[in-house]
Amino acid sequence: MFAKDKWKTKFFIVALGQAISLLGSHGVQFALIWWLAEQTSSPLMLGMSGLAAYLPIALFSPLAGITADRFNRKFICIFSDMSMGIIALAYAVCLSVFDLPVWTVFIMLCVRGIGSTFQQPAIQSIIPQLAPSDQLVKTNGWMQLMNAGSFLLGPVIGASLYAAFPMSVVLMSDVVGAVLASLALAVVKIPRLERTQTEKQNMAEEFKEGIRVFKEDKKLLYLVFAEALCMFFYAPLSSFYPLMTSDYFNLSAMYASAVELSFAVGMIVSSLLFSSVLKVDRKIRTSYIGLFGMGFISAACGLIPPVFFGWILFAVLCIGLGASGNVHTIPLTAYIQETVDAQKMGRAFSVLTLISSVTMPIGLLFSSPIAEKVGVSMWFFIAGIAIVIITAGTVLWQRIRWREFL
Repeated sequence: MFAKDKWKTKFFIVALGQAISLLGSHGVQFALIWWLAEQTSSPLMLGMSGLAAYLPIALFSPLAGITADRFNRKFICIFSDMSMGIIALAYAVCLSVFDLPVWTVFIMLCVRGIGSTFQQPAIQSIIPQLAPSDQLVKTNGWMQLMNAGSFLLGPVIGASLYAAFPMSVVLMSDVVGAVLASLALAVVKIPRLERTQTEKQNMAEEFKEGIRVFKEDKKLLYLVFAEALCMFFYAPLSSFYPLMTSDYFNLSAMYASAVELSFAVGMIVSSLLFSSVLKVDRKIRTSYIGLFGMGFISAACGLIPPVFFGWILFAVLCIGLGASGNVHTIPLTAYIQETVDAQKMGRAFSVLTLISSVTMPIGLLFSSPIAEKVGVSMWFFIAGIAIVIITAGTVLWQRIRWREFL
């Protein structure tokens, strides 16, 4: 099924297209969040922006997974990318003509979130159609590497464009990325997925099949449950990064972009290791190690004093945060791609997204007023301690139950 050279060429074309799309998205997202931070200086407003982006994930994930399994995944990815590009273009035109209030950003983030919700399970399900099963850890490592490269350059591009041009011009980088990603997918022939008669079910039954995937694999279920609880505390941190730099350390946008760069360096280094020399046999265990790393490093970030040397230490710790996220995500994604039936994979990924994303908006609603009162640095500490306790409790429970480490 997989020709030795052809599958690699197809995979890298698709991955490169997605990386370019993310490059534009990261640049625009950084510029928008920094604009909100400058306009409002409010953790509550930044938390609301994260809520606007995450809420569509919670609402539309079940439908997105079923759609990815029922219909052409390639078409879904292209349609989603182009829809997000059109939204960015429309908002850019409106900004250039009208003096729009700050809250209109929430509408754009919400609509773009819907497009991303449908795109993600489709692209994750396409990868096993392109690559052999014994190469999934490496291919996911390469995907994360290209994503990290986009994450690395995106804030630099976003900060540079934001400093030089109005927001309407900055938004055009998102449009260009969407077009190039769609073209990359359009030229690649995705192997046909044979669908059986069991696919002719109503949506409720199909979604239940996605849930059943996790019920039948208890170790995967516990890991995903731990991840969901951890995201309640961890997800708000991404919305509070700009305030750590602007309010806590009292530094400018370029220093904030440097923090994003250090996070991306950690992602790149870990992705390179996964895509080249690292061989992961016990994927569940490795994924838990990533959660522990996220917890310990987040807690350490909350203890840093608000001085320039403290910002340097914060940037260094963000390298560890970026690496820990990959240590958790790459083995987990590969495990699902290896063990789940190809015809149910879209639903499985959408359920995974749903379980974690439901906690994200709740976490943002819970954390924003607390961070407003006690400060964003204290939330980093609280989140880190909570993640360590949740992960340790889950691992201990499984060790008692099965009398072995995962």
